[in-house]
Amino acid sequence: MTEHEASDAPDVDLAELLALVREIAVQAAEFAAEARRAGVEIAATKSTPTDVVTATDRETEALIRARILEARPDDGILGEEDSMLIGTSGLTWVVDPIDGTVNFLYGLPGWAVSVAVVAGPPEPSSWRALAGVVVNPSTGEVFEATAGGGARLGERSLQVNEAVPLGRALIGTGFGYSAERRREQAEVLLEVLPQVRDIRRAGSAAVDLCALAAGRLDGFYEQGLNPWDHAAGALIAREAGALVGGPRGGSESDELVVAAGPGLYEELSGAIAAAR
Repeated sequence: MTEHEASDAPDVDLAELLALVREIAVQAAEFAAEARRAGVEIAATKSTPTDVVTATDRETEALIRARILEARPDDGILGEEDSMLIGTSGLTWVVDPIDGTVNFLYGLPGWAVSVAVVAGPPEPSSWRALAGVVVNPSTGEVFEATAGGGARLGERSLQVNEAVPLGRALIGTGFGYSAERRREQAEVLLEVLPQVRDIRRAGSAAVDLCALAAGRLDGFYEQGLNPWDHAAGALIAREAGALVGGPRGGSESDELVVAAGPGLYEELSGAIAAAR
């Protein structure tokens, strides 16, 4: 996969845009963390009875949307909890107010606020990610990247692990909520697990992709992700040197997202393709 280019994006100052994304994501993370300390209740379920939404998911996205519309009223917004807002500027904000809602519900640390801005159609195979921020309130970590500007954790530049063979690779993955999806994922896992060092399942694709960027994982794959699950994390991983793609050598999609350093990507992709 080649780098998503920003050269033909609408005229925008990426540093200024990133500062706004960071400000909004950090504010949303603080809001969600305070709500978590006050107690959490399930507000609804989505695809299955185990696919939950909390009131804080909805309230956090509402806060993010309000801040975006206040600062950039012509931009579009694609979020997990509300309907798509079509903009006129050519830019769309891709928002996951709480990635890892089950972790959030149970008080586990693997959840995050993920906010990205993309140019072009709001679909991963067509957009160009310009700026992205993932905030993990449990650790206080703020991961960020701009197209062509590198990835950072705070002030530290990030770089993926390189030259890791598949047999010594620590791989992150995740599982869906439907029984059929989990059955398919388990079948793939049974084939992949014996070929790698080990598997980790944190419960948030955004957290996993940032862990890859920071060298805490060597690779990541997951089936069934939505655009908001990986928009910011994929940019951060790419800007840290990872290759990010999908099935049959194409772009990342709901069918599959694969990410790893250049020396591992083809091996991992091949193992997943063979298992699928």
